[in-house]
Amino acid sequence: MTAQDSATRPSRIAVTAPANTGAGPAQHGSRRAGTVMAALGVTAFSLTFPSTAWGLEGIGPWSFVALRCVLSAVIAGGALLALRVPLPARRHWAGLAVVAAGVVIGFPLLTTLALQTSTTAHAAVVVGLLPLTTAVFSVLRTGARPSRGFWAAALAGAAAVIAFTVQQSGGALSTADLYLFASLLICAAGYTEGGRLAREMPGWQVIGWALILCLPLAVAGAAVALQYEPFQLTGHSTAGLLYAAIGSQFLGLVVWYRGMAAIGVPKASQLQLAQPLLTLVWSVFLLGEHLTPAAPLTAAAVLVCIAVTQRARG
Repeated sequence: MTAQDSATRPSRIAVTAPANTGAGPAQHGSRRAGTVMAALGVTAFSLTFPSTAWGLEGIGPWSFVALRCVLSAVIAGGALLALRVPLPARRHWAGLAVVAAGVVIGFPLLTTLALQTSTTAHAAVVVGLLPLTTAVFSVLRTGARPSRGFWAAALAGAAAVIAFTVQQSGGALSTADLYLFASLLICAAGYTEGGRLAREMPGWQVIGWALILCLPLAVAGAAVALQYEPFQLTGHSTAGLLYAAIGSQFLGLVVWYRGMAAIGVPKASQLQLAQPLLTLVWSVFLLGEHLTPAAPLTAAAVLVCIAVTQRARG
């Protein structure tokens, strides 16, 4: 027995030592790649409100949301079929339904309705509060426990964004605000559940199957809405619809969920603190909206908060 133990001990050391040696750099590289993916998702999302504003120039809100869902679902379904991806396990369907309700239908519909009477600058309050709300949902759903430093920086960043966006809107609450705050809660739930599922299946499959779930409802909704709402394909409305469907609802969510799976839902969500400011920049160039002098100061404060949250231990 002693001879066998001594003979096998070196082999165990030889097997385990190389794995431990390379674990640190590999994990660091994975987190860096995840941060890049999440940042690309935020950049894609920052164009959602301007593209929606373009789309509403010729398409009614209900028709716009239904059509963007149909287009993105067709693309996702084609990719799933081409790659012969098997159906998700039964345990995943409930989570996919939450993603579908929050990210595919709820958030796009409520924010589109809000943008009928709200500027993109005012609507940015949603994505300003979304990182903090997503972090809270993550704590409740996944058991994540970020540090006090993380929460302090997250609250400071959210406060900076809220102060900026409220100043832009004049501080008045309206029906659009109710849509925006409702979309905030729904989207946070969808982001959290999608980030959890992306740990068990590729992120593009998470959003792909969520879109497939919504396809029958989207087709029916488009058939009804197009009978009662205006539909005119101008240059702006076409570009807005295509970007919202392909760039924001599909490709943006693909890289976003991959990022969340790599670095965690709370930390990935804090990158979205930069999204309102990016949206304001796009609004100036694409929509001609006026940008106040407070924007550079808010941008600097938000970037500092992002840096702190990314370094804080979860």
